[in-house]
Amino acid sequence: MRIKVASSREEIFTLNPNERIVHLAFRPSNKDIFGLVETCPKIEVIQLPKSYIRTVSKSIEMFLQMQRIQLLEGDAWEHRKDINEYYSIPSSVIEKIKEMKIEGKYAEEIEKKVSRERKLNPGTVAYILTKETPV
Repeated sequence: MRIKVASSREEIFTLNPNERIVHLAFRPSNKDIFGLVETCPKIEVIQLPKSYIRTVSKSIEMFLQMQRIQLLEGDAWEHRKDINEYYSIPSSVIEKIKEMKIEGKYAEEIEKKVSRERKLNPGTVAYILTKETPV
């Protein structure tokens, strides 16, 4: 699974319209969020660092809910944009989630264990659990 990393406002309008998951590595304004949704009509998830997600307005949260776009807390750990514009979640993580799901583990248990082991936010693990692992 690949997450597109946008590190500046200017990048929003150059994104591929087919992007489904975007990590904003800057504190977005309401205008930035609207611009992102307009630029990427297929977007499903906007991921923000913990310190930035707290500053998102209630009106933007409601707008994203109406658009069925998830707002997730998370970081692109150790990602270097000069090397790759995407942050990739290793297939081994997705396989681990699939294995645990097949074993009959509860979603909360999977989220807790994988997020702790792989430094992923539980919300991101929950998204992977629902979108990437249909068992």
